[in-house]
Amino acid sequence: MDQIALGDLVARYALHADRREIDAMSDLFTEDAVLVLPDAPEELDPVRVFTGRSEIAATLSVLDQIPVTFHALAGQVFGVGPEPGTATGEIACVAHHMTSRDDGKVSDLVWHCRYTDTYRLDGQTWRIARREQRIDSIETRPVRRWRGE
Repeated sequence: MDQIALGDLVARYALHADRREIDAMSDLFTEDAVLVLPDAPEELDPVRVFTGRSEIAATLSVLDQIPVTFHALAGQVFGVGPEPGTATGEIACVAHHMTSRDDGKVSDLVWHCRYTDTYRLDGQTWRIARREQRIDSIETRPVRRWRGE
């Protein structure tokens, strides 16, 4: 298990999300990967299942509707997976989503979330084989100024 490569993998996921590089994000997954997301704000546990890179890319493209995001990795722990060539990870993240409200003001929708991951070696490259996202809490903050102005 290569903790540096796995750390880079999860950091690239966050970076590609903030840059809206959906194809690059989906390429971080194995061809047969499974992504399980919550149905926020009603459901904070992972309930929506997406399988395969194309389905994952389609659901991640919702990021294109959000003018500015900032995904801050708050912690990451990796372990040896159950099979050779696999690893596991627990990733803590604070995800900021800047949006314009109907009154013309900007708010930051903040998700405090955790990812439970399984990674698999694909040749010499670590990829996400399964990712489940759980949201611990959601808050909305006023934004004084943002680069979308």
